[in-house]
Amino acid sequence: MLIVICGATATGKSSLALALAERLSGAILSADSRQVYREFDIGTAKPSIADQQRIPHYLLDLCDPTETLTLAHYQQQAQALITAFHTPSSPHSTPLLVGGTGLYIRSIVRGLRIPRVAPQPDLRSQLQTLGQAQCYAFLAQIDPVSAKKIHPNDSVRTLRALEVFYVTGQPISAQQGETPPAYPILQIGLDCVDVEALGQRIQQRTAQMMAIGFVEEVEALCEKYGAELPLLNTLGYQEIKQYLAGAISRSEAEALIALHTRQFAKQQRTWFRADPTIVWFDADHPDLVEQVWATLAAFVVALAPV
Repeated sequence: MLIVICGATATGKSSLALALAERLSGAILSADSRQVYREFDIGTAKPSIADQQRIPHYLLDLCDPTETLTLAHYQQQAQALITAFHTPSSPHSTPLLVGGTGLYIRSIVRGLRIPRVAPQPDLRSQLQTLGQAQCYAFLAQIDPVSAKKIHPNDSVRTLRALEVFYVTGQPISAQQGETPPAYPILQIGLDCVDVEALGQRIQQRTAQMMAIGFVEEVEALCEKYGAELPLLNTLGYQEIKQYLAGAISRSEAEALIALHTRQFAKQQRTWFRADPTIVWFDADHPDLVEQVWATLAAFVVALAPV
């Protein structure tokens, strides 16, 4: 069995996961596309050392900030861990997949078939010089199935499709699909019934991040890797970079982080709400843990043979 805890940022996924993992003697697998990078801690809300000592955490700090972790690589590692946890000799009875990166979660829950093609910077650079219109025209010729699914202005997906074709000789559409896992999955979604409550949660978490050294974290990363490191252009880090460069004040940086996080949370809510298999709970309910526990118990009972 696999338990998934998903939802928008700042809805309390980590706290719920810790409570459930303690009851289940389980382990937590991160489903966050930035927590896989070492040294990016405060801005990604990575579990604290204390929490990691309390419950075993996996899929954190997988690579250096200068490296790129592909979706295929993440999926491979996550699937291997889940398989290991399902063996009789495993000390953890139940794995919990926890996070807000929808594509990471979907890759596991639906068993997405992902072409094992690493990014090809030189090839992408050559293709980009042709322009998006020409690249999309190429895609329509070699893989009309993908072209129908990809918007003509979507350069990221267009380049990826071309990249896979030129490396493998096969259209990306022929290499995709789904192979759902055989084990049962319960997806728990956390959301705030009151949207304003989520905004307050985000504001409070942003202030806490600033208080525990987020500016110093970004400053150290800039000094070590250079301000142009791509990860430093992501949510939170980019705004602090602006502050360090003197473009905005510290309070303005904090306000922008909260604003952009609210916008990101809206995107996450839209993504997860599209999945009808997720069982939703109010993140602010005083008996949240007991509510989820009752749902989990009923799920387990339903799985038992008659």
